[in-house]
Amino acid sequence: MNENTEQQIASAAERLAAAAEALSAAMGRIEAQQQDLSVKIDRIIAAIDERAELEQLQQRIRELERENGEVKAQAHTSRKTMPAFASMLLSKGGVDERALDNSTIDKALGSLSVEQRVAVKAEMARAGLIE
Repeated sequence: MNENTEQQIASAAERLAAAAEALSAAMGRIEAQQQDLSVKIDRIIAAIDERAELEQLQQRIRELERENGEVKAQAHTSRKTMPAFASMLLSKGGVDERALDNSTIDKALGSLSVEQRVAVKAEMARAGLIE
């Protein structure tokens, strides 16, 4: 081989080595970008999963609120009971619990002190017998 050919081979080898280094550096940047994209994709997936979970929770809240409304409606239509002492006081006054109005209640409780009348009426209101 002549000297010119050897220089050409050496020059080509240097260019190939430089190209290999540039390619290696480019691959490193591509891998870093791919890792960044992977992290972003994982965050997006987590956000989508959280949104789906939130929607499920909101649906469950709506179901529970509906059920709560039904239970409250049933509670208003169910049998209302009066505390025993209020029932006893009204029966002593000759009042039927099913036919209660304010004047009848006041007449039946007339022998009690004001505080006792207020307590009896409060219990009756709590039981849903009067408003």
